[in-house]
Amino acid sequence: MTDLVMVATGRDADVFALDAQRVLRRYRDGGDVAAEASMMAHVGGLGFPVPRVYSAEGGDLVLERLTGPTMLQALGSGEITTSAAAEQLADLLARLHALPPRIPGRPREHPVHLDLHPANIMLEARGPVVIDWRNSREGRPEFDVAVSALILAQVAVDPAWTEAALAAEFLTAFLATVDAVPPDALDHAVRFRRADPNLTTREIALLGEAVALLGRRLDTRRRPGG
Repeated sequence: MTDLVMVATGRDADVFALDAQRVLRRYRDGGDVAAEASMMAHVGGLGFPVPRVYSAEGGDLVLERLTGPTMLQALGSGEITTSAAAEQLADLLARLHALPPRIPGRPREHPVHLDLHPANIMLEARGPVVIDWRNSREGRPEFDVAVSALILAQVAVDPAWTEAALAAEFLTAFLATVDAVPPDALDHAVRFRRADPNLTTREIALLGEAVALLGRRLDTRRRPGG
């Protein structure tokens, strides 16, 4: 394994090229990828765009190798407009939440991603493909939307991110395309993000400012003509 070529790295995992068709996604803390692979197989089997899963064992996932840019990269290069990207993100969330849960008999619960933002969408020739399913589970759709909105707001209020202004613009466009974000869903999203071990102390400290930004944008949307 020492000759593996790293092609991407994230907060908790590294991605290595295996060949022209496959990559290895390896979590640095090990763990068990069974639940992640199960959700990907479930939604992929129902037609939702995910990478093909070749194998899953321990902390390793062997996945289809994707070649397109991320939505975030395409936004930065001007390949896609903010409004078009926001509509794609909202559409992906709506399509995901229209799917049934893996376990029947839970009418209010649907597959949720809980980390769906422009860096986790690959723009392939066949269309957008959603990656990084580690947080996925069954849950309430409005909670998933609130998490996506909160992630965007966290970037928008943090001047350390070069994408802060882009995130602020994207957040406005995204909120214009999704249903209302109920206060209880946003509260749940804040608790969820605060408990994320991959967030830095700085990011956690800025959660209050992110929530305030979200509140202002939601208030503007609710006003007549907003």
